Amino acid sequence: MSGIYECLKNVKCNHPEKHLGMHFENGSYVIRAYLPIAVNACVIINDKKYKMIETDNKIFQANFNDKINKYMISYTDSSGYDHKYYDPYNFRPAVSDYDIYLFKEGKLFESYKTFGSHLIEIDGVSGCNFTVWAPSALSVSVVGNFNHWTPGMHPMININDSGIWSIFIPGISENEVYKYAINTSSFGIKMKTDPYAFYTEKRPRTSSIVIGHDFNWDDSEWINKRNILGYNDPVSIYEMHLGSWRKNGDKYYSYREIAPMLIEYLKKTGFNYVEFMPLTEYPLDISWGYQAVNYYAPTSRYGRPEDLKYLINELHRNGIGVILDFVAAHFPDDDYGLYMFDGTHLYDYADPRKGRTPDWGTNIFDFGKNEVRSFLISAIMYWIDEFHIDGIRVDAVTSMIYLDFSRKPGEWIPNIYGGNINLEAVSLLTELNSTVHEKYHGVITVAEESSTYKGITSRSGIGFDYKWNMGWMHDTLDFFHTDPLYRKYNIGKLTFTVMYAYSERFILPISHDEVVYGKGSLYQKMPGDYNLKISNIRLFMSYMFAYPGKKLLFMGNEFAQKNEWDSNSQLQWNAIGKPEEGLLNLINDLNSLYKEYDDLHIDENFSWIDFNDVNNTVISFMRGNIVCIFNFTPVERENYAIGVDSPGTYTEIFNSDSSRYGGSNHINKNIESCNYSMHGRKYSIEINLPPLSAIYLRNDAL
Repeated sequence: MSGIYECLKNVKCNHPEKHLGMHFENGSYVIRAYLPIAVNACVIINDKKYKMIETDNKIFQANFNDKINKYMISYTDSSGYDHKYYDPYNFRPAVSDYDIYLFKEGKLFESYKTFGSHLIEIDGVSGCNFTVWAPSALSVSVVGNFNHWTPGMHPMININDSGIWSIFIPGISENEVYKYAINTSSFGIKMKTDPYAFYTEKRPRTSSIVIGHDFNWDDSEWINKRNILGYNDPVSIYEMHLGSWRKNGDKYYSYREIAPMLIEYLKKTGFNYVEFMPLTEYPLDISWGYQAVNYYAPTSRYGRPEDLKYLINELHRNGIGVILDFVAAHFPDDDYGLYMFDGTHLYDYADPRKGRTPDWGTNIFDFGKNEVRSFLISAIMYWIDEFHIDGIRVDAVTSMIYLDFSRKPGEWIPNIYGGNINLEAVSLLTELNSTVHEKYHGVITVAEESSTYKGITSRSGIGFDYKWNMGWMHDTLDFFHTDPLYRKYNIGKLTFTVMYAYSERFILPISHDEVVYGKGSLYQKMPGDYNLKISNIRLFMSYMFAYPGKKLLFMGNEFAQKNEWDSNSQLQWNAIGKPEEGLLNLINDLNSLYKEYDDLHIDENFSWIDFNDVNNTVISFMRGNIVCIFNFTPVERENYAIGVDSPGTYTEIFNSDSSRYGGSNHINKNIESCNYSMHGRKYSIEINLPPLSAIYLRNDAL
């Protein structure tokens, strides 16, 4: 028995089922338990107690002539507290050989149903099944309040020596906190969070929490509509950091508390999607969620998982889709997390030339390891299945694709062909997209990708639905940053973007990355005094909504917040005056027009009218049958003529200089076409262009 004891005591037992539980030995049935915190113990059969003898240091056993199908073990600890439970080792874990096979093949895309903690019932006994992947571990045990956080007291079974460890522990119920005590060859026992934890303690605590998954969804009407969405439908996204949008004093609003406020605001401004910066659990507030540890657990900063489901359900009931920012590229060094999980580089590449990010000091997932592929793809499936999210925005795709991303020569490892493309990452992303699109119609995938890699949004390429148009963002912001007096020299920054506007399917982003770290807020980027800045922002927004591509604005941009975004403070709501309210009216009307007119949200209908009027710094183009004209100077242009295709009356459906938006209200009445040609078009119109303004016109007869 001493060998068994040493194995259990030193937390090195990888097949406890061979020693613990009930076994037929030497002509009788033996029930054996390892109880390192017990003073005495007994077996309970049909409410009758049978004393267990301590045969070795903290190994208790009792002998029976007949096989016992169901029994309990009772013990008293040193404090005098009595524990009673069904023996875990009288049950077999709920893990199938087929799931193990698929997981190791990288094809178990619902691995969250196998791994993690699941409240189940076996043979009429309720409890929790725990399963974790740790192939290099000497042993793994579940620890929590239920066993005084004692490593080795509940050793898990290494299923078929697969490196997948599992145990069913009767009596564990919802809200039980736990971790895995993993005995490693190199670092001894490490207390680790569950990689598949569905809920965790609020930082700075780091334990996983057992939960159920019941929630009464009421969004079937939304899901049915989502299933028929296509690329020609309008997508206008409000990107936000949940913790700093609004705050309750110095505290966060919960998911439930923020729901009515957010829905009212999104209706006021007209966005039809909200994109949450990462909500997967993370330890460090200032990382904004981009250094995630628990990929299946919504952050407990704002409440429980069912509270987030409530928020999403309410958004759906009000016609608003939800996109989640997801970090599939890398994870941090936190000792309780994925890093060196079983004492090895289990989740990341071992070679730092491939497995370490120079810029962020984080660990790059091993995209070629099948089990990691199952983990990452399943995480996205989980968020779609369990939380009904409508889209995923994958962060830092460029860093995933390029082996030499932010690396100098000699600091990276070429692929098998000698190139700089991470073929494993490309394969993972391609499979991720094909899996999402095959299973979930209407759920969109978005890449934050800043290179010229071809095929990001091609079905024959990587297959994302959309890519952030970083080139448009930088070129357009650079142009608007220029003093209007000199914009005529930089107008090419606007007109050139059309050259690649259809190279991919794009989202036009003015994101959080552009309003932090000294880059200045959108307001601060604009030249001139307060009034000129506001006028330029009205013009900028109007130009953005007329340009081909889906739309994304980061919170605060819609009302020209003066300061850079600060994740520790809420937006500057108290600084909203009449001009800022005018901007909110502008955003509402732009979103309404964008959603109402097919010409504005079907992207493949752009044509130039005139991009050569450099001296006046005016450009004009058609979006289907809608004429869009932009005056980028603070000088009014009277009787300005442009060519149009059709005769008739042209009605001004939008003018950024309207008094509703805080402008001077230089409005054009109905405009009749002229019978002389211009700009290669058969007819023409003459309009008055207010300073720093945008005008949309539509022919009433079309």
